[in-house]
Amino acid sequence: MKTLFIASLIATATAFGALAQTSTTSPMPAPKGEADKNAPLPGANSFTEGQAKSRLEANGYSQVGPLTKDANGVWKGSATHGGSKVSVSVDYRGNITRQ
Repeated sequence: MKTLFIASLIATATAFGALAQTSTTSPMPAPKGEADKNAPLPGANSFTEGQAKSRLEANGYSQVGPLTKDANGVWKGSATHGGSKVSVSVDYRGNITRQ
């Protein structure tokens, strides 16, 4: 009985340890067409302007103008989407938002 109790404690401790290591944020870009509900997210953006522009174009934006990175690490600029000129942003995860 004592052995069963110890085995149960070890299994429980191992399971909680695995849960504690689970991350809620991903370093990978957001999937195409799916933006985080809190986007644009501030953070160290490693995208170049060209990569941010390519991400916009891959998501249906055209005539992407010059993009500038703000103090929060978010690329901002303008583009055309669905025939309308819109303001856009691309955060460090690749989330695209329109204003």
